[in-house]
Amino acid sequence: MHTWSPARSPELQTDPCPMCTLWIDGFNGIAHHISRNADFVIAAAADLPALRQHARNRGWHRLRLLSCGDSTFKYDLGSEDKDGGQDSTISVSTRDSDGRVRHFYSAHPRMADDIGERGIDLLAPVWHLLDVTPRGRGDWYPSLDY
Repeated sequence: MHTWSPARSPELQTDPCPMCTLWIDGFNGIAHHISRNADFVIAAAADLPALRQHARNRGWHRLRLLSCGDSTFKYDLGSEDKDGGQDSTISVSTRDSDGRVRHFYSAHPRMADDIGERGIDLLAPVWHLLDVTPRGRGDWYPSLDY
């Protein structure tokens, strides 16, 4: 999964995205299960020192974190636009028998112009639990400070 907010400027963004952090908090808890069947990596626009510090602050100890740095990786997979604007994306790649890596699938949270962050809700059970409560999710949005 690709994460973090705006990149491709001379100075990479080092402020974490609350929504991406919510997803990654959950992934940390299940990464050891996923690794039995798939290679799971978080690829972020943030530079490696900032990414590692945020991981330590959040207690992410089961994740493989990679910095995309100033490469075109995020742009190539559609999670960064030509101006460096970011969109959280989940991407799946496969490896052929000859070792060639191929892009298999990508999904973005934007479902429509007026629905910006519901397209990959299935990846975060927080939404499902809030949806079954009397108040539902309402206008709640994740934060980095609780």
